[in-house]
Amino acid sequence: MTFRDRRRRVVSAVMVGLSVVAVCAALVPVAMILFFVIGKGLGSLNLAFFTHMPAPVGETGGGMANAILGSLTMVGLGALFAVPIGIVAGIFLSEFHGTRFASLVRFAADTLNGVPSIVIGVFVYAVLVLPVKHFSALAGGAALGVMMLPIITRTTEELLRLVPTALREGAYALGATRSRAMFTVVLPAALPGILTGVILALARTAGETAPLLFTSLNNQFWSTSLTKPMASLTVQVYTYAISPYDDQHRQAWAGALVLVTIVFLCSLLARVATRRLERMHTGS
Repeated sequence: MTFRDRRRRVVSAVMVGLSVVAVCAALVPVAMILFFVIGKGLGSLNLAFFTHMPAPVGETGGGMANAILGSLTMVGLGALFAVPIGIVAGIFLSEFHGTRFASLVRFAADTLNGVPSIVIGVFVYAVLVLPVKHFSALAGGAALGVMMLPIITRTTEELLRLVPTALREGAYALGATRSRAMFTVVLPAALPGILTGVILALARTAGETAPLLFTSLNNQFWSTSLTKPMASLTVQVYTYAISPYDDQHRQAWAGALVLVTIVFLCSLLARVATRRLERMHTGS
């Protein structure tokens, strides 16, 4: 073995070792937070937490049934707004990526992705809450949808551009139009990755608190009206965490564990859906 080969192997081993150290350094804080939340919240979870309403201030017991339903409702509203618009915008950026307008849209999406969530909450408050003089679940869903929009748009664009050009050219050779080639060949090929991006966007917005404080506010009662204030799991956890009562602190940890579990399940669902769609495309 020459000195050059030996040097290459040493450098390779050192870089692999540094990569392992970097991965461990990234995973250790995540694992610590996860185990801490599990240790604090697992003992506080019970059936009443998922089926009962919040107890009056100062009393023990109760649950967060209304907050769980509210979070799912507003995340769903945000998805109804952001998913179709984001996917269509991503298709536009992929098809006309070299135009000036596409560059402007791409810049706007990147800028919006970096805007603090509280600023988005204030914006939706000014647009949807102030004109009607009351908070609502619709405003909360709109705020979450605005947060999802740039993630879905940019994810869709990047994944569509990764689809091999040969697939598109094959569709053109068979007489397909540009739009037909996109929606029947290119988009299905990128669908697993797009679906993963959508689910991860849902997981990210499910843990947001600041936008909902300015839009849906909160509600201590069971409410399914989209035009009235609605409880959310994140705001309820925040409210209980800053309260002076130990039982509400206990329930706040339980709510935090439920939020972490929702994010984990969304990530797991994204992986499962991606693998199944890939198997469908490959025919295996």
